[in-house]
Amino acid sequence: MTRRVLLVEDDEQMRSSTAQALELAGFAVEPLASGEEALALAGPGFAGAVVSDIRMPGMDGMTLLGRLHEVDPEIPVILVTGHAEVPLAVEAIRGGAYDFIEKPFVVQELATVIRRAIDHRGLVLENRRLRAVAGKRDDVEARLPGRTQVMVDLRYRLRAIGASDADALVIGPTGAGKEVVARTLHDISARAGRPFIAINCAALPEALIESELFGHEAGAFPGALRPRYGKFEHARGGTVLLDEIGSMPLELQAKLLRVLQERTITRLGSNDPVALDVRFIAVSKADLEGLVAQGRFREDLFWRLNVAVLHVPPLSARREDIPLLFLQLLREAAARHNLPERQAPAAREWPGNVRELRNLAERFVLGLEGVELGPVQGARLADRVAAFERSLIAGAIAAHDGKLRPVYETLGISRKTLYEKMQKYGLDRRLILDAPEDETG
Repeated sequence: MTRRVLLVEDDEQMRSSTAQALELAGFAVEPLASGEEALALAGPGFAGAVVSDIRMPGMDGMTLLGRLHEVDPEIPVILVTGHAEVPLAVEAIRGGAYDFIEKPFVVQELATVIRRAIDHRGLVLENRRLRAVAGKRDDVEARLPGRTQVMVDLRYRLRAIGASDADALVIGPTGAGKEVVARTLHDISARAGRPFIAINCAALPEALIESELFGHEAGAFPGALRPRYGKFEHARGGTVLLDEIGSMPLELQAKLLRVLQERTITRLGSNDPVALDVRFIAVSKADLEGLVAQGRFREDLFWRLNVAVLHVPPLSARREDIPLLFLQLLREAAARHNLPERQAPAAREWPGNVRELRNLAERFVLGLEGVELGPVQGARLADRVAAFERSLIAGAIAAHDGKLRPVYETLGISRKTLYEKMQKYGLDRRLILDAPEDETG
């Protein structure tokens, strides 16, 4: 197994010398100058360890630890500290850091800690793989929960496309989770350990757009004092997310089409093509076919992208998933803020999107507001009571991972009554998660 290490250190001399020493010790080291670069490389499929200085300008080691653990709480992070920072490092260990090492350190000691961390990470990833093979919920279902048919179909297509190296197009309304789908595609692919570079095509400055994407040589334009990798080249071996692809200028669309076809780029100020090993995932909330008809999107680029397509459904198309989804968002928010989980309110017809539901869960966990998710206004009393009872039962089933015994015991009803109500409200076995045979009938 390749022993991969992301070394984050803002001091260039220290970064270079430590990287060389660790390479001699048998590690595949990627020296990085900032925490942002580490975040681009470390996803849930990352099979290695992160070593970071605790004091850095911009994103410091403690912030990086928190951000990495939002991606995957089991990524091993080793903090390098000065003598005066040891109490801070000990606090970080309590917060989930794998270990810390004090400056000045002996490289052999650091290498020993890294080996242990990488071995532990290997066991974590292997355990996840075995759980998936055994039919348990895998990372894909954990990120994109739901028992409605549209979500089952989305996960099936995502796994099929993710296993390939094909470029993909992700389409869906605002806030539906398109970037989550794109990130999941990257993390279940063979490129999971390489960079994931997100580019917002609507926010690129027009004057610098080519330099940002393709890079430039020294002297290519006034102010270009040294060569610079573009974002495409920086994603070497990984994935490029082209967000809001429909907003890309027509002139640049032609150049992107050439990149997709030839897998090469040419930096500004150079005539030498550079081979590009990158997977592209384009994301759009706009109807690209409609933009083609309006002359605002190239037809040849549309057909080049319209091969492996994933349609992310709006929340309105999967309302039965709302209780389960809201419960998961509550758990994630509670874990992120290190707060106890709060009892989920009953769910109703939620009018917003997934992003707004996530924000609501965040506010609810932080106690910033009470969440009133009662039945829709204007309904008859009987309908309101039925809607409340249905959502209460669905939430309890999701809260107990599909195990029915604790559900009817918690609700204070008999097993037979629970079955009758599940049948009445259409809560079929697709809502039940990994329920043992003796508890589901």
